[in-house]
Amino acid sequence: MTTPRDLLIAAMDMAPSRPLGQGDLALALAGAELIDLLNAQAVGLDGDRIVPGYRPAIADHLLDEAASSLVRQVPYESVDDWLWRRGRGLSTAYVAALEAEGQLTRQSRRGWMPFRAGDLVLAETPARREAANRWMSDEPVLAALAVAVGIRDEQTGEDGADVADDAVVTVLAALNDALSRLEFERQRRAIDEEAFSNIWRGNSD
Repeated sequence: MTTPRDLLIAAMDMAPSRPLGQGDLALALAGAELIDLLNAQAVGLDGDRIVPGYRPAIADHLLDEAASSLVRQVPYESVDDWLWRRGRGLSTAYVAALEAEGQLTRQSRRGWMPFRAGDLVLAETPARREAANRWMSDEPVLAALAVAVGIRDEQTGEDGADVADDAVVTVLAALNDALSRLEFERQRRAIDEEAFSNIWRGNSD
């Protein structure tokens, strides 16, 4: 299993500490992919620029797709640009992949879901158990991603302080910045919509 898959499974298994949107999850999945590519030495970082390394054989087709999409021309792509570009539609892609592999099944289920997937729920599979074991072990990278995206409280999880790799810390910092900007944009739109509604109601009175 990969870090993005483990993160998605955790997102479906755990109740979040705040509402989780597809945009938040997609950014986090893109960050998780980049961390796995760093660990596979498929990329390195020069400051905040993603420098492609050797092209390893990657069994997971979505992670292999991520490696194939790397910008290979100088000045290369920044981590921030990667998160926004690669993250577009990524949560939907991972849900589709898990469903195709039988990791998700269709049945009625009550309660919260991190995306609009109808009646898709996690099946009891080795992948789910592996993700749960990684979650319960408080593995620093998965824990830091979970804190960033809001499926784990910072008080009980990791905030990235225990992550030893500087490049991974850079990715986590960029992810947190991107998530903050996304939330700011949501709030700005909500304020604009409320102001428009007030004007509309005022003109209708």
